[in-house]
Amino acid sequence: MKGRAGIAGQAALALLVLNALLTLRNGWPAPWPELVAGVSLELVLVLSALALWIGWRGQAPGARGLRWLAGASVFAIAAHYLDSTAAALLGRPLNLYWDAPHAMSVLRISGIGAWRVGLALLGIVLVLVLLYAVVRASWGRLGRALASSGGLRAGVLLASGLLLCVFAVHDLVGRDTRFLFAQPTTPALARQVELLVAARLPGGAALTASPEFARHSLAGLHRADVLLLFAESYGACTLDDPDQARALAPDREQLLRQIQASGRDVVTARVVSPTFGGSSWLAHAALLAGVDTHDPGDYERLLASDRPSLVQHFKQQGWRTVNWMPGLQKPWPEGGFWDFDRYADAGSIGYQGLAWGHWRIPDQAALAQLQAQELAGSPQQRQPRFTVMATLASHMPFVPLPPLLPDLAHAADPAAYTPQQLEAARRVPGTSRNYSGTPAYLASLRYTFQWLGSYLAKEAPQDLVTVLLGDHQPWAVVSGSDASWEVPVHIISRDRALLDRLVARGFVPGLVPPQPQVPRAMYELTAVLLDAFDAPLAPAAE
Repeated sequence: MKGRAGIAGQAALALLVLNALLTLRNGWPAPWPELVAGVSLELVLVLSALALWIGWRGQAPGARGLRWLAGASVFAIAAHYLDSTAAALLGRPLNLYWDAPHAMSVLRISGIGAWRVGLALLGIVLVLVLLYAVVRASWGRLGRALASSGGLRAGVLLASGLLLCVFAVHDLVGRDTRFLFAQPTTPALARQVELLVAARLPGGAALTASPEFARHSLAGLHRADVLLLFAESYGACTLDDPDQARALAPDREQLLRQIQASGRDVVTARVVSPTFGGSSWLAHAALLAGVDTHDPGDYERLLASDRPSLVQHFKQQGWRTVNWMPGLQKPWPEGGFWDFDRYADAGSIGYQGLAWGHWRIPDQAALAQLQAQELAGSPQQRQPRFTVMATLASHMPFVPLPPLLPDLAHAADPAAYTPQQLEAARRVPGTSRNYSGTPAYLASLRYTFQWLGSYLAKEAPQDLVTVLLGDHQPWAVVSGSDASWEVPVHIISRDRALLDRLVARGFVPGLVPPQPQVPRAMYELTAVLLDAFDAPLAPAAE
């Protein structure tokens, strides 16, 4: 009797261990495991199948069977934890097919040395080996216990049947009967298979229709320069989170004053980005092509197509098109799709100053080079520019932050930034494994507002039309695990008629857009801009 009690006790302990491991989730905001009070649905199903199999075969699983059980369990544990980590840190589900290739880039940007990455990988391997050993031993004890007692098998099947009934009647009784259960692992695994199939099989999804570029002349711009600024990680959390909104309110007010003092005005709206926490190129493509790119596979299909874009359309209407990307530090063959007249990356924009952190080039210095090389002089005496630029300061981990310089002349000076300034900036904490970095994030946006306001007040071409658009929300450690995918868009111009046309299409004056009932998708903004950039129709003759 004591022997059976001991076996049952060991089986109960093994069951608790397996359930705890299969229900582990990310302890947001840090990437450390957190125990969940809930039953693993998958464990209930596998345990029932194991009891039936042992009853049929009359013996516990052998070494081969235990290896399969342990291997599948470790895979499920890792997949569940990775999925919960992606939801906590990125605010979106995990997509292994698209996220895995960028994992090393994220580590490099974070400033983690190669030896630390190697040490972390070694640690992960050791954890997986230990996890496999614990899981295999647990399944072994459960198998032996079930093989030794028909009553235990019957009890397991009865309890499992009751739990499955409780889970199944959730949608039938009108009450939450699944509060006993942890988040299942199977949907995350099924989603990865679905994403892989969708990515690898052609024709799984069609691109949304492109805007009617051909019917727009852009005459309403009157040959003004257009600067499309993708503000890195500039999300609606800066409007919706009371603390963040309050912290940035003085800076928004200062930017508004500088805009208006320069003879310009600004209108604002919200749009829904196709991405969250990263993958900025999806947002860039959504606006430039006017095509939905929330599925990374659609982005790949877009690049393989002959779809028109804002870049090509501006070029056809007489603008010189410039892609000003100081953050590009390696070849970008995909850029050929857009057919810009000029591609300027980190190595070709002409910055000769101090390498400022991972991204090397401060935003204000990048703008100084753009102004000197492409935007100097009146567009009436030169070809007007359509320029696309992405900011860098507000990219995770939001540090080191460059100092604001008085004007672009100072920012263009190779000696503008000093090693002492860089050393001081590096002492400011940014996003890390145990710190959200929200103060650094807000400081980086404050810096963006400041250099943009200074530029508009002092050096910008008189008739410049500026589109300041957030590419996506920051990581969920900053924006919150339940944050929307919305981002602000600001249109700044001296042309009152242009701004009025945007107001007629849902924009509001100022820099603080209200929460729309049905927010517009970012790719839908392209058609709105094309309409606004056209000249208004002449009134019909009487």
